[in-house]
Amino acid sequence: MSALAQALGLRGGIVAAIGAGGKKSVLNELAAGASGRVAWTGTVFTARPPRWTGVEVHIGSEEELLELAANLPDGGRHAFLLPSEKPGRYGGMSVTGVDRLHQAGGFDLTLVKADGARMRGLKCPKPGEPVLPTQTRTVLMVLSAQVIGQPLTDEFVHRPERVAEVLGVDIGATLTPAHLAAVFTRPGGLLEGTDGLAVVPVINQVDDDLAQEKATEAARGALAQSSRFDRVVLTRLKRSGARRAPVIEIVERSEGRS
Repeated sequence: MSALAQALGLRGGIVAAIGAGGKKSVLNELAAGASGRVAWTGTVFTARPPRWTGVEVHIGSEEELLELAANLPDGGRHAFLLPSEKPGRYGGMSVTGVDRLHQAGGFDLTLVKADGARMRGLKCPKPGEPVLPTQTRTVLMVLSAQVIGQPLTDEFVHRPERVAEVLGVDIGATLTPAHLAAVFTRPGGLLEGTDGLAVVPVINQVDDDLAQEKATEAARGALAQSSRFDRVVLTRLKRSGARRAPVIEIVERSEGRS
């Protein structure tokens, strides 16, 4: 098990990533470090996983992908994507299609991108989001530490008016660690649609000591406001420049750190 998978407490099954600021990065890192039989897909439009993940990409109709999954040799990492007219983007499978894919392929781990954020660092779901497979075991709720100190505008936030409504602030307000904690925990935030599922908040792009200080503050605030999770994982998944361990800190309810 990779350090990231261990930090997130993953036990296989269908794992969905939602939110903003690093969903694909988290899924790619998990895929690259996974052993056994692994699937990578989405229920929304997505880019294909990069070559460094070691994931073999398959593109076809949903039924073609299901048949392919059922006949793959043992082991390996495989992405299952639908064709799309959008350049560099591929269609997502239906939620029942992902459930069937996981079963048909006998996958130990199926990784799913389950909403979109247009490359922004913060979001709250709209009605109908996230698009979770019915057999999802774990939901990773991702936000970026880099939005802290930035204005609540569409330069940094996906659908800023929706986030402003959830937070009870004005468009343009300066985002704080408390705001990230609230997006993780308030009604209308990232817990929407996850009832009964294991959830793990992830604060990504913790790229320096100041970002870690602010992200830790946000994590402790989230843990104080919700009993749905017992840890918040801080990550740095950037692969350019000097490579660091992907897990920066695990902030736990017990006040422990690792």
